[in-house]
Amino acid sequence: MSPSTKTKAFLEISSQFKLGHLVTESFHPKTVNLSQLVSSNVKDALKLLQEVDADALKLLENKNQDLWLLAQDIQNTLSSGHKVFMCGCGATGRLSLVLETLFRQKYPNSNLVYSFMAGGDFALIKSVESFEDKTEFGEKQLLELGFGRHDLLLASTEGGETPFVIGATQLAAKVSTRKPYFLYCNPDELLLPIERSKAVLDNPLINKVNLSVGPMAISGSTRMQASTALMLGIGVGLLNEFKDQSQFDHFYKEFLSKLSQTDYSLFSPFTELESRLYKESQYLNYVADQNLAISILTDTTERSPTFSLRGFENDLDVNSLNALSYLFVSGAESSADAWSRLLSRTPRPLDWAELDNKINLSRVLGFDISEAGLKKRLKKLPTTEFRITQNENKVTFNCSTEELSFNWGQDSLFNHLMLKMLLNAHSTLIMGILGRYEGNVMTWVRPSNNKLIDRAARYVMQVLKQRNKHPSYEEVVFKIFEEVENLNENEPVVMKVVEKF
Repeated sequence: MSPSTKTKAFLEISSQFKLGHLVTESFHPKTVNLSQLVSSNVKDALKLLQEVDADALKLLENKNQDLWLLAQDIQNTLSSGHKVFMCGCGATGRLSLVLETLFRQKYPNSNLVYSFMAGGDFALIKSVESFEDKTEFGEKQLLELGFGRHDLLLASTEGGETPFVIGATQLAAKVSTRKPYFLYCNPDELLLPIERSKAVLDNPLINKVNLSVGPMAISGSTRMQASTALMLGIGVGLLNEFKDQSQFDHFYKEFLSKLSQTDYSLFSPFTELESRLYKESQYLNYVADQNLAISILTDTTERSPTFSLRGFENDLDVNSLNALSYLFVSGAESSADAWSRLLSRTPRPLDWAELDNKINLSRVLGFDISEAGLKKRLKKLPTTEFRITQNENKVTFNCSTEELSFNWGQDSLFNHLMLKMLLNAHSTLIMGILGRYEGNVMTWVRPSNNKLIDRAARYVMQVLKQRNKHPSYEEVVFKIFEEVENLNENEPVVMKVVEKF
């Protein structure tokens, strides 16, 4: 289709994807100068992102009642021998997969917890374009996993408006005797004008849990504070058992408090080192213990859509270009072995006829995250190893001459949340040093679905407003589709469109 045809098709449905009024899409007042700050003082930038995380966690303190009810429903489902399912798209899909992995690590003989994300396990590494825009795909994946009459669905969507997640949730409400949970991070009154969101919020057969934590540190980067809140909210009830609400409340408040105590600024040597390597056209290999690997993989793969970075190279792609960083599972002998260690189960790809083998098992295993894959990458690229290990209570980071350890204890959820928040801050600031956002505006966003097309348009208009230019929304969308036609892999569509005006 031509840019004008694509523009017309998008504008016909754009009213349901204009999301600039949502809190998760807004600009955080504390980080308006983040790109300038990290260029001059990495330690202070890390401290600022720690403060933003702490502010978000503070907003969750009064959610104990909702999360206690959620925890009870999870444990009642499992104790009766029925299954708990979790789903999401992008960051929420990945946190769902992380939580299933942690459950399987803790209860290796249980087969009662399942997670899925838009695009299947393939999307853990590379998002599948437009998948999250289809409600029917959410329904289909839920049923294919075997969701039944007495099973429980925990559906998470940072924005509260993702069609894929809504499709799965509405179907679960019809199929199961257990009310599904819909967890999200925007105020209800802002979601009600969106028809698909209103349908969920008005449905009495669905439990709603609002975990609003304010704006993201980088505008729209919901992989940060919002997905932390959702992972915590579900994980506390999934991975722990409580005799009563008093015990739950005590555990929850203490857990929240501890999450704010790690000093992010200690990580500054690693942030400076990794950004320096990229500036010198070198590459990085994260090598992780299998019990930590999935959260590290999540951070490294989410850098690609957020900042238009080249995604992980796949062995099945001829002459594919190389990602700046890659994740490898320590001790894994083959790709199949590495994926099984990563997930604590065999991969679950999608092999639908309409997908033309694009995200099937062969494609998943083409991302060789094993020691064998590491050896192949070492042969072809100038690389540095960043090793992350766990020994009892201690998580250790080691890269080049730098080494740092944190004693976070043995709670796997706590360790993974801390690892997630720390690496999110680290990678976000690396991208700031490399010029991948301006202030706190995500200028390198990749418009791969309807929500991101709208986000790109809003960011173009935001930058142009600062330059005293005021094109219409329609004009900006047309220019986006026009530029995407000829966009090279490593180019910022927002700034390219800005220059056209």
